[in-house]
Amino acid sequence: MTAFIFPGQGSQKVGMGVELAEASVHAREVFEEVDEALKQKLSSVMKDGPESELTLTSNAQPAIMANSIATLRVLEKEFGIVLADKAECVAGHSLGEYSALCAAGAFGLAETAKLLRLRGIAMQDAVPIGVGAMAALLGADIEKATALAEAAAEGQVCEVANDNDPTQVVISGHAEAIDRAIELAKEHGIKRGIKLPVSAPFHCSLMEPAAQRMKIALDETAPSAFTVPLFANVTAARVTDPAEERALLVDQVTGRVRWRESVLAMREAGVERFVELGGKVLGPMVGRIDKEAATVSLVTMEDLENFAKDAS
Repeated sequence: MTAFIFPGQGSQKVGMGVELAEASVHAREVFEEVDEALKQKLSSVMKDGPESELTLTSNAQPAIMANSIATLRVLEKEFGIVLADKAECVAGHSLGEYSALCAAGAFGLAETAKLLRLRGIAMQDAVPIGVGAMAALLGADIEKATALAEAAAEGQVCEVANDNDPTQVVISGHAEAIDRAIELAKEHGIKRGIKLPVSAPFHCSLMEPAAQRMKIALDETAPSAFTVPLFANVTAARVTDPAEERALLVDQVTGRVRWRESVLAMREAGVERFVELGGKVLGPMVGRIDKEAATVSLVTMEDLENFAKDAS
């Protein structure tokens, strides 16, 4: 059994998608449709930067999605490998959940781009610059990270945001609380904490204003039926009902990304191979979660050609 998985924020880089766009009209069409939907030449920012503009949450989120969907579109149109035929399920990391839903037909491409642009703006607007922060805890499991977050909070918000794999957990909250957590990391048996270069404290309760904005947007642009089940970030469980998924997407803004548990749940459901589209971030995470799982990351035309050969 195969799962198609979709990367989240942090996987963006200047030059992303350029090779695919040069090699395939189908990739170009994806980037053009996203540009049109957003009334912006996002594809130019992806191609040429500047990096500071691409890293803006409101640009990074639709850009990462566009790159993933362009990769999938080339796989389907040029190599005849259709997601609904090859994948038993899909999942995505944070914004990647929207990419996964687009890939599975729950949202159109233009709809997904607009939702992610709004999500990026809403998350940025929720907390003034400098008030919030995030840190990656290296050598931390979920128990150590939770204990550290509780100790560092001191009446402020300090919460586990991403349970990525057995060696990396990300915390999010007020900047002072995150600084305290970094200082206390060694006392809690954690190798170290590293402040992340993000512009807002994602996936914690400070994001509540953004969740409310996404609720309104998702009421207006609700997901429709999807072709394969999705494993949702906030529950790490299989979802097939669009109405349930709509509520989970709202919860996801403030909720923990339970990626480690999602991978284990997919393994338990019989998934043996994880195919990452448009990035090389989740594959290594899956490998750290379960060494027995097969992973492949598809980014370049060569990656797609090799995958298609193996699939035939």
